[in-house]
Amino acid sequence: MPSLPPAETHTRPSPHLIGGGGYGALLVALVVGLVVALVAGISIGTVTLPVKEVWSVVGHHLGFLSAAPTKVQDQIVWDFRTPRVLLAAVVGAALSVAGACLQVLGRNALADPYVLGVSSGASFGAVLVLAYGTGVSGGLSVTGAAFVAAMLTLFVVFVLAQRGGRVGPSRLVLAGVAVSYLATAGTSFVQLYTRPAELRGLMFWILGSFASASWGDLGVPTVVIAVTAAWLLVRARSLNVMSTGDDSASALGVDVNRFRIELLIISSLLTACAVAVAGGIGFVGLMVPHACRFLVGPDHRRLLPVALLTGASFMVVVDLLARVVDRPNELPVGIFTAAVGAPFFLVLMRRSGATR
Repeated sequence: MPSLPPAETHTRPSPHLIGGGGYGALLVALVVGLVVALVAGISIGTVTLPVKEVWSVVGHHLGFLSAAPTKVQDQIVWDFRTPRVLLAAVVGAALSVAGACLQVLGRNALADPYVLGVSSGASFGAVLVLAYGTGVSGGLSVTGAAFVAAMLTLFVVFVLAQRGGRVGPSRLVLAGVAVSYLATAGTSFVQLYTRPAELRGLMFWILGSFASASWGDLGVPTVVIAVTAAWLLVRARSLNVMSTGDDSASALGVDVNRFRIELLIISSLLTACAVAVAGGIGFVGLMVPHACRFLVGPDHRRLLPVALLTGASFMVVVDLLARVVDRPNELPVGIFTAAVGAPFFLVLMRRSGATR
């Protein structure tokens, strides 16, 4: 079986802003930007607290300061804000990496978990458990039900998009939109039979929110994004080859069917983890990978770390806006991502010729 030559020979040439030695500087800048976003997210919220008091609480829990904060300050900063901001970073990274995977999987510039209906499917599975308990899902938790629903949704989309054993890019988007509407209809049906006292919370969760984030929500998504990102970096050359087409990938020794299944599982798992803890947040997986390709090009060895860091920072900033734009009220995160993502999708669709 032939081995894969250097990845650069399998990525379509495309103009990008940063190359060579500038890549390392970009990574450092993105790490610094993420730290700044995290600090801002923890320092600012719906309740105004002096910055010194906010970081005295964090310092106390990290062992840097011995003075104990008041109970109210401790609850606001450590129990609410800090896990929320960290979870936003993890979810943003997960959706961005999932979007990069799906764009390779379908070889479609418009692919992302939201556009292909994966987020809607995962939301439907999670809402069933939230509304009716684990009995309706055979004992699966919210995350488990979201993962199974995401897998089934993505499988159905790819089956519908195939013609003659190949996935058509335009058919993929159309199948995703159709399945997304179906999953959304199922979610709406569940809402009709939800108790009025729970309906507002359910609606807020469906639109995307980190309001109920806790330290317990961080474990599974963090492990998932760490493991999957590491695995994808190891297989980055195969991702580059898959981007050029099945025939080229097969000729260079990639087991196309097996690798496609692996990407299917990874994309579904990342989306399910994000949806289970934050609800349906759209367009992040579409915008971030494209912006990062513009910066560093299509080589996934360079693209994936940049997309992960950019997605994390982007989601932290969006969540901060959701908390402060109408303070003390809080808006769903999905409103902001849709407001930016929908025009981005239309521009990208026009440029890619997907309307033909």
